[in-house]
Amino acid sequence: MADESQQVGLVLEPHQVLVRPLVTEKGTHVSVKYNQYPFEVHAQATKADVKRAVEELWNVRVLRVRTQTRKGKPRRHRTNMGYRKDWKKAIVELHGDDRIAFF
Repeated sequence: MADESQQVGLVLEPHQVLVRPLVTEKGTHVSVKYNQYPFEVHAQATKADVKRAVEELWNVRVLRVRTQTRKGKPRRHRTNMGYRKDWKKAIVELHGDDRIAFF
């Protein structure tokens, strides 16, 4: 049986886990009202990876992480149909005293 201290699989650095913050109107509203911040994350990142990355990069306390895998939208280029790639989204809830400033 594997020890919890030994991570199996892909090991990502904190700057590799978080691809970019999602600065949208809805994301800004949620961050002000509920202290939750949305991020685009690496497709193979786990909730534990996201929590560790946010805590290390911004020195904050993370209470909860929720993830979603978003399907790529259909796109057309001239006569060819294609799809954007699928991507993973994480919504990180912080402790009430902590904040992240993107601007």
